[in-house]
Amino acid sequence: MKIGFVPLFLAGLAAYASEPTGPIRFEDITAQAGIDFRHSFGSQRLGSLLESTGAGCVWFDYNNDGRLDLYVVTGKPLGGDMHPYPLKKPPEKMPHNHLYRNNGDGTFTDVTDQAGVATDLYSMSAIAADFDNDGNTDLLVTGYGRVILYRNKGNGTFEDVTEKAGLGKVTGWTIGSAWLDYDKDGCLDVFIGRYVKFDPKYRAYYAADNYPGPLDYAADTNLLFHNNCNGTFTDVSEKSGIGAYKGRTMGATSGDFDGDGWPDIYVANDKTENFLFRNKHDGTFEEIATQAGAAFGQNGESTGAMGPVFADLDGDGRVDLWVTDSKYNRLLRNTGKGVELEDVSAQAGVSEATAQYASWGTGVFDFDNDGRPDLFIVHGGLIQMVPMEHSLFRNAGAGKFTDVSSTAGPFFDVKTVGRGACFADFMNDGKMGAFVVSLGAPGTLLRNVTANGNHWIAVKLTGGRKTNRDGIGAKLELTAGAQHQLAQRVAGCGYLSQDDGRVHFGLGPAAKINELKITWPSGTVQILRDIKPDQILKVEEK
Repeated sequence: MKIGFVPLFLAGLAAYASEPTGPIRFEDITAQAGIDFRHSFGSQRLGSLLESTGAGCVWFDYNNDGRLDLYVVTGKPLGGDMHPYPLKKPPEKMPHNHLYRNNGDGTFTDVTDQAGVATDLYSMSAIAADFDNDGNTDLLVTGYGRVILYRNKGNGTFEDVTEKAGLGKVTGWTIGSAWLDYDKDGCLDVFIGRYVKFDPKYRAYYAADNYPGPLDYAADTNLLFHNNCNGTFTDVSEKSGIGAYKGRTMGATSGDFDGDGWPDIYVANDKTENFLFRNKHDGTFEEIATQAGAAFGQNGESTGAMGPVFADLDGDGRVDLWVTDSKYNRLLRNTGKGVELEDVSAQAGVSEATAQYASWGTGVFDFDNDGRPDLFIVHGGLIQMVPMEHSLFRNAGAGKFTDVSSTAGPFFDVKTVGRGACFADFMNDGKMGAFVVSLGAPGTLLRNVTANGNHWIAVKLTGGRKTNRDGIGAKLELTAGAQHQLAQRVAGCGYLSQDDGRVHFGLGPAAKINELKITWPSGTVQILRDIKPDQILKVEEK
């Protein structure tokens, strides 16, 4: 990374050290938006690890109308052979995944049936990307026993191409996953995480434990599939080196953490050391989490890691790592010294404040558009239905975060058993909102109603001949006045979810963007100057 970012950031820090102009605020608009989603864990009460793991969601524009649509996944009823407390009778309406079309006026229409994506699967997560570069965003759903790949036909419907694409042999408990172009050939590959080798008939546990936990089951390997650029994938898990490691994956994300221009992979494991797979540029990865300081907690313990996010949280031009956890959430600062990450959670003010919770879904976005990314954290009980309130931390600059949950709106006073969360500017007004999935309960759509005069810009990338159509893996560097910000285009992060694919920047009072530099995965560099703020800027690779 360019060391020159550091003094520029420090100058910007002084410029934006004034008090915030007003509170970050969210409003629950679920009912008026027409979203009627309720997560199901498929039984009378929690009785196994499968039900307690929960689910996530993804924002993507499935019909290319410029508005982000929402896809949310759920579990389904389990039989007595799978669960000690099966439902006494099947529900009148069988739970299934839902696709909600954004109508552009703050409301959504359920188009699941006509789109053909209800999915007969005990689903865990969903990630979206244009894997065949045809201009339409496709959908991958993970869950217990298999995955489903839906190809977007471009007419409002999807077709199941799992077998045709070469993903039909995927087995096991698939979970958090991510899209990336690890060999930079212009076609998107996919990393598929797997949790544990779950045995539903295993009942040897103490009643006080409620049901067997993750350590009662064997760990499993993760999978990496190479895109052959013809609509099919090849399993390269062993060839790439990723298949040599067994863990208990929860969340996964991909980004260029070391600044060498190649996407790396971080895997958040449950009760097992975490993995950081560094891209070696030759189709293989090396696992360096211990070396980097990202494998264990501050005291060398295996953590209950959940949702990872790569982002520049301190504005120094280097990608840091934020990971939610069942105990202590962790903020790992990129020191710029080789691959060294430093745990600064306590100094940042987030470790102690969230230690009372089990944390799952998370979003790292500039919710008040002041030029600094904030932290949204979803909480909920681990193996029992223990509801918890959720958290919002405002980035105060200088590596510090302030808990502003008490002033962020009524949602943060309501306790739920939270799991996944996905974030997007679904109103196209420059404010990042959210959808939160709660275990066995209705989901919540939150509109960002923060009121201040801060400016913003969102960048929608379209790759050319040498880069994947979505521009996944691109690096964006923005200069506006004294600010210098860095962001990357990713597809899959946090807990079992994926956020708005448009790269969002808050600009504070800056009335002009001096320069936007985009480094595409192909190596092409584009520089745009003197850009007006408060718009969704579409940029095609030249």
